Amino acid sequence: MIKLKYLLAGTFLVPAISFTQDKFAQLYEEFATPNVYRNAAGAPGPQYYQQQANYMIQVTLDDDKQQIKGEETVTYINNSPDPLTYLWLQLDQNIQKPDSDRNLTETGDINSVSSPWALSGQIKSMEFDGGYKDIEVTDVAGAKLPFTIVGTMMRIDLAKPLLNGASFSFKVKWWFNINNRMELGGRSGYEYFAEEDNYLYTLAQFFPRMCVYNDVEGWQNKQFLGSGEFTLPFGNYEVMITVPDDHIVAATGELQNGTKVLTKEQQERWKKALVSEEPVLIVTQDEAIENEKEKSKGTKTWHFKATNVRDFAFASSRKFMWDAQVVKQETKNVMAMSYYPKEGNPLWEKYSTRVVAQTLKTYSKFTFDYPYPVAISVHAASIGMEYPMICFNGGRPDEDGTYNERTKYGMMSVIIHEVGHNYFPMIINSDERQWTWMDEGLNTFLQYLTEQEWQRDYPSRRGPAHLIVDYMNGSNTHQVPIMTNSEQLVQFGNNAYGKPATALNILRETILGRELFDFAFKTYANRWMFKHPTPEDFFRTMEDANLDWFWRGWFYTTDYVDISINNVKWYQLNTHNPETENQFAKTQMEESDKNISDIRNKEEIKQTENEKNPALNDQYNTADPFAVTEEDKQNYAKFLGELSESDKKLLEAGYQFYQIDFENKGGLVMPIILLFTFNDGTTELVRIPAEVWRYNNYSISKVFIFKKEVASVAMDPYLETADCEVENNNWPRKAIPSRFDAFQEKGWNGKW
Repeated sequence: MIKLKYLLAGTFLVPAISFTQDKFAQLYEEFATPNVYRNAAGAPGPQYYQQQANYMIQVTLDDDKQQIKGEETVTYINNSPDPLTYLWLQLDQNIQKPDSDRNLTETGDINSVSSPWALSGQIKSMEFDGGYKDIEVTDVAGAKLPFTIVGTMMRIDLAKPLLNGASFSFKVKWWFNINNRMELGGRSGYEYFAEEDNYLYTLAQFFPRMCVYNDVEGWQNKQFLGSGEFTLPFGNYEVMITVPDDHIVAATGELQNGTKVLTKEQQERWKKALVSEEPVLIVTQDEAIENEKEKSKGTKTWHFKATNVRDFAFASSRKFMWDAQVVKQETKNVMAMSYYPKEGNPLWEKYSTRVVAQTLKTYSKFTFDYPYPVAISVHAASIGMEYPMICFNGGRPDEDGTYNERTKYGMMSVIIHEVGHNYFPMIINSDERQWTWMDEGLNTFLQYLTEQEWQRDYPSRRGPAHLIVDYMNGSNTHQVPIMTNSEQLVQFGNNAYGKPATALNILRETILGRELFDFAFKTYANRWMFKHPTPEDFFRTMEDANLDWFWRGWFYTTDYVDISINNVKWYQLNTHNPETENQFAKTQMEESDKNISDIRNKEEIKQTENEKNPALNDQYNTADPFAVTEEDKQNYAKFLGELSESDKKLLEAGYQFYQIDFENKGGLVMPIILLFTFNDGTTELVRIPAEVWRYNNYSISKVFIFKKEVASVAMDPYLETADCEVENNNWPRKAIPSRFDAFQEKGWNGKW
């Protein structure tokens, strides 16, 4: 019988015919063949290997120029059976370059820059002098090594092959301008506090880092475009961080010179925290406020060590207060800690470190005891990002210290989620550049379990089955399979976070039951802690518990190149100040049907944290959730406001905006090469990588911003892409003589 199936093509699903479609077929054809590195049961094989990269790093934070200067010595150990003739490193800071592939391949019509915030962000991104500067690579004796930079990657060529069991040490020097995270976005950067002229730095991806080399990918040197996160080998770190001497530093690892960088009083408080199961302030708010005023010109160096970690990050500011408490485990005690400015209080002092502690307790119960000595939550506005032992989290009260329900639970959830990433992927070290769901989906699932153990009826956004219904019921033209590469995901949150987390919860509650699921999940976690698992390793481990998964592959095509400039639209900013429409928001909360997780949690969770400690309660989890408050009525009004002075300047800058609509008529994706000619006769060549088609293979729009008016646009001006139809490659349309026209131009006189 002929059945209908679908082939994935960009963001569209097109019908194709299949004569068989066994939904319960085993995945022998899709899975990699079991071998000596990874066996059929989903465990590491007898010859499993992984590389090691050890780092000694010295960095200096220039608080006046907002720059980082650094030097690192990397010792790379080749545990693979393969001789390596070159090494690959990640230069993730290069994503901040104006001409980075990330910026060039971002798409969108004019509506994507219609708000002052979005427009300002794009223009500031164009003007920011980001990326690594003055990179030097030498051996440990100082002899220069040949290297090649390719976007966000760097290849170092070796004079002789690095054999199995051998190691190679080299040095890299570099510096870069730190991005203003509040204007340019990004996973790291700085936040500027204008009133007091202070900075809060959350710094990551700040040093060139080794790529992973393994039995699955070889070198994982896929370009960083922004979505696919980081794939890194484990190693040992020793890091010296020089900062203004009134700064407080939080970092991956353990502080080695506390007696030199902390006051005697702070050292005594730390000793109390080591045995306290309630947060103890190491740096108080009064001390932090005093630091804000000093603006010291001296420097201080903080010394950290971290063992068996895949990365290193740190935060630095004179604004930080710092609290800590111990979390007792069977295998070792862990210090849960938080660093936050006064702008985070009272919310952060009350909740952050306690939430860190709860996260370690719940995650460890479902996986393994947390193996690192510290777990840190750092407060920075509008961010949520994870690194070994440290994460950066948002959730800021209003200026008067009040906060609403969304801010409170949003802060708690992001802390749980980012601290939870210590398990996935910092310890269970999946390839984030390939598979976002392997860290985000599994982590979101455990986040839900943690939220429910913190507070009964916690308003979790993801986990229970009913919360994913709207997405699953939506148009499949805007969905892709979970097994889609990180950089090609559509509806990122639903696809990589919500859908896999819900699938795991359904498996746990309905298909397998808690006992079978928890056993298999814990087996996977323990098998692959401090190793590099693949999707097949997860699926095969869960198969031990009678579970089977499947996915479909891609088909070859006979596409050809014919990219058309379908339309060019010229826009200028509307300088009129529009009247603001009054909007009224009415929120109706209805109690949903109790799900199976709620029913079982009432029996199995004997007492939640807030039931044990009523002091954790406030009006948001004790008051009637259906009561209408003035805060509800005023909530939307807080989002409205007058234009700032910078927005007014933006309106007056005279930028020209050109939305170009492209169509891929031939089906074969290729780079887009554009030659812009301006009214003054000058030209600019823009080369856009083929990844510009990654979200839609057939039609895209992209906005170009110039300070001059464009007279014409020519695509593929040097005939580089084998475009089969050149008549649609110009704007305005350029007459291309046909054979008839060319013949007429020669003059027809009735003779051949």
